Amino acid sequence: MHIQAAVTREKGGNFHPETLSLEGPRADELLIRITAVGVCHTDLAMRDQVFPVPQPIVLGHEGAGIVEQIGANVRGFAVGDKVVMSYRACGACPSCNAHAPSYCHAFFPLNFSGARADGSTSLRCDEGPVHSHFFGQSSFASHVVAHHSNVVKMAADADLAVLAPFGCGIQTGAGAVMNTLKIRPGESLAVFGTGSVGLAAVMAARVVGATTIIAVDRNPERLALARELGATHTVNVGETDSVPAIQAITGSGVMYAIDTTAVIAVLQQAFAALAPRGTLGVIGAPRPEDLLPVPVIDLLSSGKHLRGIVEGDSEPALFLPALAELQRQGRFPAEKMMRVYDFAQINEAVHDSETGACVKAVLRLPA
Repeated sequence: MHIQAAVTREKGGNFHPETLSLEGPRADELLIRITAVGVCHTDLAMRDQVFPVPQPIVLGHEGAGIVEQIGANVRGFAVGDKVVMSYRACGACPSCNAHAPSYCHAFFPLNFSGARADGSTSLRCDEGPVHSHFFGQSSFASHVVAHHSNVVKMAADADLAVLAPFGCGIQTGAGAVMNTLKIRPGESLAVFGTGSVGLAAVMAARVVGATTIIAVDRNPERLALARELGATHTVNVGETDSVPAIQAITGSGVMYAIDTTAVIAVLQQAFAALAPRGTLGVIGAPRPEDLLPVPVIDLLSSGKHLRGIVEGDSEPALFLPALAELQRQGRFPAEKMMRVYDFAQINEAVHDSETGACVKAVLRLPA
């Protein structure tokens, strides 16, 4: 079938609207008509070849839509179901068997190779193949074929324009709080960076009952939004140093910190802001060559912890419906940080995301 897609053809370039041919779903796949897709920093990092995904490729990995066709071996879905897609995992390695699929031993090839597990692509243009299956979906497109394991069924009345970003960025921030750090009522958290991932962490911290939630950024508008979404305190690093400010709020530092910035200097500040036995969750993805200098005496004598976090340690089939229900109840108002664009405005949405003009851009596709 012919579909419309935004193709990435050069490092740092625009997304090109094109008509492509899409192969039908195989026995373990579904054909999904995309109705909404979030724009994530990871899409832009891949466009810029921070991690060298092959080109030409269709990116997009926060897709949501309607099931239109079901492979012969797929169970649990029906044509017309509303679904959200997330990352791909093999389902059989030690991590997957331990219910930790975001640390799948095949995570990188399954999500970043631009192909199915067998190396094939589902997309073609007149000149030849176009790489597909980015995060198992390549959802900057009107339609995708996706493996059933990274598709999650949602409620019939779900607002997919709100839930689309839950498949990556939102579940990453919220899951870091709920699944990884397991923050409990009365505990303290500092979130460094108030983009969509950081704000998801702020909202999740309020849900679980953290009583000191500190948002750290230099953008006053985002700090104001963090307050609205649950932060009890804010620190504007354009005006004050974060570590003494956090210590002044807490007395001895926070039990938990989350970094979403991937800036090494900020990571060092987040580590320094921890109380004894505190834990720093590292979410932001730096460049592969970046190293984090840590004062070992502080690590040793304070019993501090460093924890890398991928996709919020989420099992999407379990976590995403629960998070969506919190949103439906008004307890996790992620829609307050979103701005919706028509799919044809993808380059405008990307520009606004990169300049900070919007927190979370969501592309809506025609019905």
